[in-house]
Amino acid sequence: METESFERFDHQAVLRWYEKNGRTLPWRAKWPALAPAYHVFLSEFMLQQTGVKTVIPYFNHFISKWPTIFALAEAELDEVLADWAGLGYYARARNMHKTAQIVVSEYNGEFPHTEAELRRLPGIGPYTAGAILCFAFDQSAIVLDGNIERILIRFGGIDKPVKQVKPILQTACAEIFPPKQHADFPQALMDIASLICQPKSANCPLCPLQTHCKASRLKRPESLPVRAARQAQPIRHGKIYMISNSSGALLMYKRPSKGLLGGMLSFPTTGWDKSEQLEPFLQPHISHATQIGRISHVFTHFKADISVYHLQLEQLEVAGRPEGFHWAACQPSDWPKLMQKSYHLLQHQTGL
Repeated sequence: METESFERFDHQAVLRWYEKNGRTLPWRAKWPALAPAYHVFLSEFMLQQTGVKTVIPYFNHFISKWPTIFALAEAELDEVLADWAGLGYYARARNMHKTAQIVVSEYNGEFPHTEAELRRLPGIGPYTAGAILCFAFDQSAIVLDGNIERILIRFGGIDKPVKQVKPILQTACAEIFPPKQHADFPQALMDIASLICQPKSANCPLCPLQTHCKASRLKRPESLPVRAARQAQPIRHGKIYMISNSSGALLMYKRPSKGLLGGMLSFPTTGWDKSEQLEPFLQPHISHATQIGRISHVFTHFKADISVYHLQLEQLEVAGRPEGFHWAACQPSDWPKLMQKSYHLLQHQTGL
């Protein structure tokens, strides 16, 4: 499919629709106003792999607690990770914090205005760089996410999987950009994709692009994009040990900064994260643990099937306990989802 299919793409109709129907989101501004680069930066890191409704309260909390990039750069990483808990993909939070520190130390708190400079910052790829340049600086940068890809594929009637036509979509994205209101245009397309041209349905009569959209003439417009065959996710099996004391505190440790759930609090665990065994100081105790149930958790590339065990100890000898293991008060909101699931199972089974 050649990009000539996009010659009749009516960007003015898109912008008129957006003026009347666009979503109000806390990190947005409507042209000629522009969103602060810090707000765009925060929201784009949070929106990776996460829906808008989930992100809004997190974004509002971060802006309230760390209103400027200087404040975020000065924050302790552990506190940032704790407030990120529940969003998942914790490498995003670590990269976000690291980038904030670099922007403050090397750019005096001002985000670079070029894609090349932005992409040198941790966690910023082509899409996030384009979003910052477009939404904060009103540049005609390519901002191409899954929502916009879906609209372009349906408009052009492209019957190939997204991965096969990405170069075509990038070229088309550049060609359909309006001469002004750069910041509004991609956000307008995202809203059309969210409210009208949805993955499993397409309410074509409401769409400002219907007149020249090839998919709107199909019996099932939602049949595009063509979906590549899904491969079954591998399953990893593992165990989590929830060790409590008479005060109701739980034994936890801080995971290594790199890898799954990096830098987050965790219960002693083995297997699902490819760790082979528990710390030796726990070995004398775990034979007395009782299995209280099983939980499952979906990661990006695999599913975890985990047996959860509980053991109560009046005390645990300090000798031989590795650094980082400690008795922690129950604060599930600071924990990653997997640990929250384990704790809720413990509560249900034991009332702890």
